[in-house]
Amino acid sequence: MRVATLEVDFRIPGSDSLKAKRKIVKSLKERIRHRFPVAIAETGSQDLHARAELGIAAVAGNGALVERILDEIERYLESDPRILIVEAVRDRW
Repeated sequence: MRVATLEVDFRIPGSDSLKAKRKIVKSLKERIRHRFPVAIAETGSQDLHARAELGIAAVAGNGALVERILDEIERYLESDPRILIVEAVRDRW
């Protein structure tokens, strides 16, 4: 069994309030949860209206599958025009 996490720190340029930020973050979390077999949560920058951090965890039988899942999620986030990724960090076990 392999476990990997992806922490994504990103900016939300169009967000001018916490309410607007929550709407975007909630949408991202729901879409990722629906499309990929992962656990996801907002893990930081919760009081900043133009910044967010998501923590994502994937578990699979082999490392290649876990990496593929996280690669697809990272590409999915990069393609979203509402956000700009500042940093993406992975850990593997």
